[in-house]
Amino acid sequence: MSFERLAPEQFDTIPGIAEPAENPLLVGHAEAMLQVASAYRAGKLHHALLLAGPPGIGKATFAFHLAQHLLANTVAAEAPPGFSQRDPSSPLFRQIAQGSHPAVLHLTRPVNDKTKGFKSVVTVDEIRKINRFLSMTAHDGAYRIAIVDPADDMNTNAANALLKNLEEPPPRTLFILIAHSLGSLLPTIRSRCQTIKFKPLEPAALLHVLDASQTTVPEDEAGRAALAARAGGSVRDALLLTEYGGLDIADAVSGVLRSRPYAYGDAWRVAEAVSGRDAAVQFSIFNQHALETIAEQARGAALAGDSARADGLAELWREAERAVAETETYNLDKKQHVSGLLQRMWRAANP
Repeated sequence: MSFERLAPEQFDTIPGIAEPAENPLLVGHAEAMLQVASAYRAGKLHHALLLAGPPGIGKATFAFHLAQHLLANTVAAEAPPGFSQRDPSSPLFRQIAQGSHPAVLHLTRPVNDKTKGFKSVVTVDEIRKINRFLSMTAHDGAYRIAIVDPADDMNTNAANALLKNLEEPPPRTLFILIAHSLGSLLPTIRSRCQTIKFKPLEPAALLHVLDASQTTVPEDEAGRAALAARAGGSVRDALLLTEYGGLDIADAVSGVLRSRPYAYGDAWRVAEAVSGRDAAVQFSIFNQHALETIAEQARGAALAGDSARADGLAELWREAERAVAETETYNLDKKQHVSGLLQRMWRAANP
C-alpha cells in the first residue's frame, strides 16, 4: 500500500509505513467497531473510551477511523452501522492525517527540544492542551475528539490533569485513550472510561495487512505461518521482524546469551549494529526484545517456583527499562547501553 506521508513524525514512527492517522486500512476488530458505531447511532456513545490491548494490533488506527466516522456523520441517527470508509483523497482524511483538523487533538510523546529526540513520557504540558482545545467552539456542531496515545506513557502529573477533564466532560466531546497495559493507568481514570479490549490479529488478518503494505513476507505457507506466530498478532512486530532486521537481532542476542564464556566480541558487534546514526529503529527493536526476553525468563522462573530468581529478573527488568528511558532521554552512549545490558542479561541467564 503506497502512500504519501502526511502525519507528523512520532516517537514510534516506522519509515515507509503509514501512521495510524493516515492509514485508510482497518483490519479486524469488527466486534468493537459495531459496538461503538451502534452506540453512536443510538446516542449512547460513552464520553471516554479506553482501547486496551497489545501494541501494534490497530488500536490507534481504530481511534482515527472512529474520529473520521463521527466527523463524516454529524447526525448520529443517520450514521451507517459500521465505520465510514476513509478515502485518502478526501479533505477530511487529509486534515485528520496532517493533524490540522480543528476537532481532533492527538496527544503523544512530545519532542525534547534539547536532544531533538522524543521524550519518554506524555507530559502534563501535552495534556494541558486539552483545556484550550475544549474551549474552542465545536466544528460544525460535531464532536471534539481527544486521542491520548499511548495513555500508558503519561507521567503522574499528566494523568492527574487528564483525570480532571474526564470528570467534567463538555457535551459532544469524546476522549479516546489507547493503552497497552491497563495496569499502568490510574484506577480513577479506568473507572471513568468504557474499556474496549482488543485482541491480537488472527494470522490471516495480520498477513492481509502485511500484503497490503507491500511488506516483504515469506512466499511459502510455512514461512508465512511462522512469521505470523512469531509476531503474535502484532502488525508492528511483524514489520520490525521483516523490514528492519528484527529476526537477525533476536538471533544475535540469543547467541550472546548462550555463549560460554561470555562472547564480548559478539556482544560488541550487536551493539554496533543497533547503535548507528541510521539505526534508530534497530535500537528500539533491541530494547523491546531485551525487555521481552527478561520478562519471559522471569515468568518461567516464577512458574518453576524459583521465587528468588524471578525476583532478581524482575529487578533486572526494572533496571533495563530505566536504562532505556535514560539513554533515550539524555542521549547517552547507545553502544555502552547495549553492551552493558547484554552482559547483565548474560549474568542473569548464567547464575
